[in-house]
Amino acid sequence: MSINRKVLAAVNPMVETRDVVAIKNKTGNLYESIVVMSRRANQISVVMKEELHRKLDEFSSHADNLEEIHENKEQIEISRIYERMANPALQSTSEFFDDKIYYRKKNQQ
Repeated sequence: MSINRKVLAAVNPMVETRDVVAIKNKTGNLYESIVVMSRRANQISVVMKEELHRKLDEFSSHADNLEEIHENKEQIEISRIYERMANPALQSTSEFFDDKIYYRKKNQQ
């Protein structure tokens, strides 16, 4: 599962006030809605972290010599792109309100 950069750019990085009743109405329970959003935020965070580490590993040198550390403009630009992305919690909230998250309740027996 790869994160589409255009989708991430569409999410407003600024925090917005949300209507608690609207959050509750999505699942019928406010706390269930928050759990759904938080689990999705964790998924997004893990994917972003793995993707960032994979990209930055291309630039890493495996030598233990501190004198060889130098500035790499491509590496800095990649880091800046990920810093500018919206917080995973904001992304998951946006997906939740746009009905892009599939969730289900476990069957109770």
